[in-house]
Amino acid sequence: MSKRLNRTLWWLTAISSVGLALFSYRYLPRLGPLAPNVMGNAFANPWLDLHVAGAATALITVPFQLLAGVRRRWPQAHRWTGRVYVVGCLTGGVGGLVMAFGSTSGPVATAGFGSLAVIWIIANIQGWRAAVARRFGEHRAWMIRSFAMTFGAVTLRIYLPLLPLLGLSFMDSFRVTSFLAWVPNLILAELYLRGAFDRPRTSATAPA
Repeated sequence: MSKRLNRTLWWLTAISSVGLALFSYRYLPRLGPLAPNVMGNAFANPWLDLHVAGAATALITVPFQLLAGVRRRWPQAHRWTGRVYVVGCLTGGVGGLVMAFGSTSGPVATAGFGSLAVIWIIANIQGWRAAVARRFGEHRAWMIRSFAMTFGAVTLRIYLPLLPLLGLSFMDSFRVTSFLAWVPNLILAELYLRGAFDRPRTSATAPA
């Protein structure tokens, strides 16, 4: 992809991730508009606080982890923000996993969000282990997968108001987004890791 497109995508990611994180922190003091289906979760207390604190912190730190310049020039800063990111993902994942079993949207949403939490936790543990072992290529791959799932918080908020336009009820929309919010993201991440979006190489010499 071109540098301009990469820069545009980074800015969109940063603005949407940080904006959503700051808006989500309102759940900690219980201020502002709070989603009834979230507050009605059987395990909202105290697991919602754990989920929000961790996941929102991960959303704030992830844009900086995506900057190659930061990784090259300030590797120590990359490592420390990376630790904050992974801890945020793990705590957010544990909170999300418990809350998945108290979903007001039934077993489909439990399966969707529960699967997300488990795979999210595994990806971050694997990424952390690879970094400690200095297997940086493997670390990069696992963290790209982690980012795809972290960004599911953003894509969920995109899909959720759009699906009712197709005639789905809010509850059915919520059930669909429990998978739709992150599975396509993860598929795109895998395609990216396999070079599906790389520019085709052109030969330096003309054919004889």
